Formats: sequence, structure tokens, C-alpha cells
Amino acid sequence: QVQFVESGGGLVQPGGSLRLSCTASGLSFSTTIMSWYRQAPGKEREWLATIGWSSIYINYADSVKGRFTISRDNAKSTLYLEMSTLKPEDTASYYCNRGGFQGNPVDWGRGTQVTVSS
Repeated sequence: QVQFVESGGGLVQPGGSLRLSCTASGLSFSTTIMSWYRQAPGKEREWLATIGWSSIYINYADSVKGRFTISRDNAKSTLYLEMSTLKPEDTASYYCNRGGFQGNPVDWGRGTQVTVSS
């Protein structure tokens, strides 16, 4: 079965940085388009970034463009999201999934919480 496990979240001050990881299993990771998403309480899930095969295709949401960097290590079946210049409005639970803007509806993991606060 396909499974994604997110990690690396935590409490960080405004302007700080974090690196999130997503370990995938149950699929051919190297040939799977992957994305990062986030969801704050009471709000809709927001697409953040997508990375294609061999990092040839990368796309970001305007809200994180220039601050977040998506990358992948196919040998480790791991997806990364490097976040910098974090803002309080970045506070949310962060998820990874296969696909683009929507994500596979049956593969959502538990996510990892990111809190940006003084």
C-alpha cells in the first residue's frame, strides 16, 4: 500500500527556516510526480509545490515562491521542502502526496505541524 510519512515540523520564529521530509513507500517513487500541501485549521487545503521526474519540472504557489524549495532524493524515496523566511501565516499542517494540484485522495498521511510564532 502507498504510504507517505512527513517529518521535520516544529516551532520556529518568524524569519526562521525549517526542512521538511516525506518518506514514500509502496510505489515507484522515481517515476512519481510529487507535491507538498498545507492546511490550517478551518481553511481549505492549499497546494504549495510540485516536482516531476528527475527535477525537470518544478512549480510553486505564489505564496511560497522564492521562499520554499522542493527537492527529491530518489535513492532514498524521500521528498523535501526547504522553507525560509517563515511567516506566521505559514503556520499549518504540511502534507506530501503524489500528483499535482489535487493529490491522490486515498494516500494522505498524518502530516507534520509547522508553527511560526515568537
